[in-house]
Amino acid sequence: MSDCNIIVRAARASDLAIVNKLLYQVEDIHRVGRPDLFKPGEKKYTDVQLLEIFQNPKTPVFVAEEDGEVLGYVFCILQETVGSKCIFDHTTLYIDDLCVDESARGKGVGKLLYDYALGFAKSIGCHNVTLHVWDRNPGARAFYEKMGMGIQQTTMEVIL
Repeated sequence: MSDCNIIVRAARASDLAIVNKLLYQVEDIHRVGRPDLFKPGEKKYTDVQLLEIFQNPKTPVFVAEEDGEVLGYVFCILQETVGSKCIFDHTTLYIDDLCVDESARGKGVGKLLYDYALGFAKSIGCHNVTLHVWDRNPGARAFYEKMGMGIQQTTMEVIL
């Protein structure tokens, strides 16, 4: 696989089946790490919700495609902070989800998607890019650290 044959583009309705396949892959990873929270065989969004997300400019979704085959996606959410007494007004691009198909992992597709999201954020004047990574997903954490991300805040829990 060569980067030069891979394009990143906005997701469209015809990508629904492959995006669903990838959503199940992400849920499997999360369920293995947190079986107390994630239900087996479920995914984050319904088809109707996905189509609405694809069409909403505040929730851009980009896919990496090679020779007509979608290899991965990045779901983004534009978050605006306005009128806070203590924080400057700014726009954040929040990466809600990034997934590369199991068959294409380790080949640079995730980096292409991440870099594309970063470039998009810069092009529209975002102040920063943020995301959450599950502690029991060390592969994802290592990937984002390799991309140059650092910890902004930490969420802690106690299970009752």
